[in-house]
Amino acid sequence: EVRLVESGGGLVQPGGSLRLSCVASGFLISSTAMNWVRQAPGKGPEWVSGISVDGFTTYTSSVKGRFTISSDNAKNTVYLQMNSLKPEDTAVYYCGVQSLSPPWATPSVNSQQYSYWGQGTQVTVSS
Repeated sequence: EVRLVESGGGLVQPGGSLRLSCVASGFLISSTAMNWVRQAPGKGPEWVSGISVDGFTTYTSSVKGRFTISSDNAKNTVYLQMNSLKPEDTAVYYCGVQSLSPPWATPSVNSQQYSYWGQGTQVTVSS
């Protein structure tokens, strides 16, 4: 069974940092691109970042230079390090996978294509 479990969210002041984790089971993260997507209250999903099977990383423009995606194949876990957080980063953050049959080598900004999602973790940036 494919599962994605996010954790690490919380309440943080503007300028603070959080590290989100996405633990995968039922497949190897090294076999497919992984993505982080967020959804703010009253808004649609927004693709945030992705990592390809060869480790190439991409980001939406609003988080470039502040967020870093990484992966640990030994732990089958993907991370999102978030620094210099802003109130507009407040959202539920999800990790997602486009497909495992066949797996996709590169991330996709179109989250509607994703076949697998985690349950999400809430990030609130507020003073």
